[in-house]
Amino acid sequence: MSKQIFKVIFLNDGQVFELYAKQVYQSDLYGFIEVEEFLFGERSQLLVDPAEEKLKSEFSGVRRSYIPMTAIVRIDEVEKEGAVKIHASQGNKVTQLPLPPFKPDSGN
Repeated sequence: MSKQIFKVIFLNDGQVFELYAKQVYQSDLYGFIEVEEFLFGERSQLLVDPAEEKLKSEFSGVRRSYIPMTAIVRIDEVEKEGAVKIHASQGNKVTQLPLPPFKPDSGN
């Protein structure tokens, strides 16, 4: 049985994050996707990628991340992990869809 690897692309503070993870699923929290077991490539110490270092430090110690469904751009199952990336969200290519406010059942 081969292991699954997911590439998760999402918006965060005007930037597009591309991360790799072993587990991605719909959360019990309404409107969120859970992402677990982030994968960061073991790169040579001679070449340091600032984007990867920023993401490693931002997600260090994080066991699970809850990402709003409206922030998700795309989730792909891939054969192998690649380099993580951060880039600016430019133009109107990616737009977050507004979610209607959640109103819990009043029990009526």
